[in-house]
Amino acid sequence: MKTRIFSAFVNNNSGVLTRISGLFARRGYNIKSLTVGETTDPRVSRMTIECLGDDRTFEQIESQLGKVEDVISVAMLDPERTVCRELFLISVRSGALPQREENDLDYRVVSQSASGAVYELCGTGEDLGRFCALFDGVEFDIARTGITAVEK
Repeated sequence: MKTRIFSAFVNNNSGVLTRISGLFARRGYNIKSLTVGETTDPRVSRMTIECLGDDRTFEQIESQLGKVEDVISVAMLDPERTVCRELFLISVRSGALPQREENDLDYRVVSQSASGAVYELCGTGEDLGRFCALFDGVEFDIARTGITAVEK
């Protein structure tokens, strides 16, 4: 299975998210990640939807999304021209993180106490995997925002 990212501009009305998620559920499409946020125009929101499937499924998703009443526009983003990021909060119960010089990950400590720390990491799923590997054998918890993307 492949992964593709769709960017949809939608009217910022109540029920839009329900209609779109219902479309995916009715058709049996799998959503890997979904984020929604207002654009510079408060009447319009951008939905970033990461999906699993094959080429035919992606064509159907793009076509079906375009038919939803409050969808202004939808596009399947070109993986070669798209920048994707996700925000991760990692709560570490104990243990110390190696010095910043030992890795190239862009993270920061957002909270620290005697019992552990909370780190913020902005990056890709691969970055998260490498960051978590730094805590081998240490208990931690992760909260993630879901992917957001924009074409270059």
